[in-house]
Amino acid sequence: MTDHGATSSAYLRRVVGASMAGTIVEWYEFFLYGTAATLVFGKLFFPPTGNSLDGIIAAFATYAVGFIARPLGGVVFGHVGDRIGRKSLLQVSLVLIGASTFLMGCLPGFDSIGYWAPALLVTLRFIQGFALGGEWGGAVLLVTEHSPDDRRGFWGSFPQAGVPLGNLLATLVLLILSATLTDEAFLAWGWRVAFWLSVVIIVIGYYIRTQVSDSPLFQAAREQADHAADYGLVDVFRRYPRALLTAMGLRFGENILYYMVVTFSITYLSYRGIETGRILTLLFLGHVVHVLAIPAAGMAADRIGRRPVYLAGAALAIGWPFAAFPMFDTGDTAIMLAAVIAGLGVHALMYAPQPAIMTEMFPTRMRYSGVSLGYQVTAIVAGSWAPLIGTAILRNHDGWLLLALYIAGSAAVSFVAALMMRETRGISLTAIDRADTQRLVVAGR
Repeated sequence: MTDHGATSSAYLRRVVGASMAGTIVEWYEFFLYGTAATLVFGKLFFPPTGNSLDGIIAAFATYAVGFIARPLGGVVFGHVGDRIGRKSLLQVSLVLIGASTFLMGCLPGFDSIGYWAPALLVTLRFIQGFALGGEWGGAVLLVTEHSPDDRRGFWGSFPQAGVPLGNLLATLVLLILSATLTDEAFLAWGWRVAFWLSVVIIVIGYYIRTQVSDSPLFQAAREQADHAADYGLVDVFRRYPRALLTAMGLRFGENILYYMVVTFSITYLSYRGIETGRILTLLFLGHVVHVLAIPAAGMAADRIGRRPVYLAGAALAIGWPFAAFPMFDTGDTAIMLAAVIAGLGVHALMYAPQPAIMTEMFPTRMRYSGVSLGYQVTAIVAGSWAPLIGTAILRNHDGWLLLALYIAGSAAVSFVAALMMRETRGISLTAIDRADTQRLVVAGR
């Protein structure tokens, strides 16, 4: 058990459940948007141009808006969360993203209200992204700050597993709707049902989050921070720039890989003539494997270290696209599934250790700000544009080599960041706070 306060196994599991509940809800809705951008939004919310990829590109541009809003959400939620706590802001983020997603399902299309349709879609997408920007940092810190030092990688990976679980749920709903409705009915109203169903899981997630509290570590740090000159957002830039840059580098290739596998692959396979039902089935099975791979990778990060696990994932990510796109081009279901599973398995090696790695980069008084900025700012230039860039490359070149080079190059950035990263396996969060306090004393603060 850690030296920052004993946490019973039963309560820790409840904390993990509260964190995952919100993460599942958030990513159900976020993935739902990404899928709908390919299948629905490009057709309903934008004027026709005669090229089916143009509408998808426009829809992915609104997809990017959500990512641009995420750093702003990370800044606001992180700054306030370092002062008042993680739990209360997690409840706010859940309500915001739920409301915006439900309203997306109510929007009329371009044929009904013209350019108001994409304008309203962009507005709701911005709110959704803003809320998600504050969600991740609070969710993972709720777990990692309660976790034992020697198992922080494992327990911290569970909020990450909430991402494929949310995607799995969204894929399942869309798969059922597309299988039971005609293409005309799905396009006319069926897709809206998936957005409206978010209300049910939001209520469940909100209730679960009322049953936990912030960690004793945070409570102690907040009391001490009241006597410090600065804490939270201001100090994290001043005191920990290397940690921020390293976190951003770690995220860059991982973030692009993920959205190329789970979002752009829908566009690529659809463009190659694979029907929607088969594509959604591939992703459904891939998400199942991803859910299992993430905790396994988190456990490995506790046993052999954060750096070797991350380096292995980044190295494999460099090679994945050169094998995956030829596998996609075969059109064979089993071979395409192997490509999806391999991509998500590689992603798990980088994604699972991130909560522990980023938690261990910053002291408690500025940790919410640090992890939120490190995680979310990268999305502006990484995952937000990845599906759009991929679609534009496909439109202009109709081949996969440039796509593979794009993914491999981004993975190389994360590989270099992992080489520069300090190994922190088993470190005490209390010791990190103590060292930070000593630096304040030396600085005369």
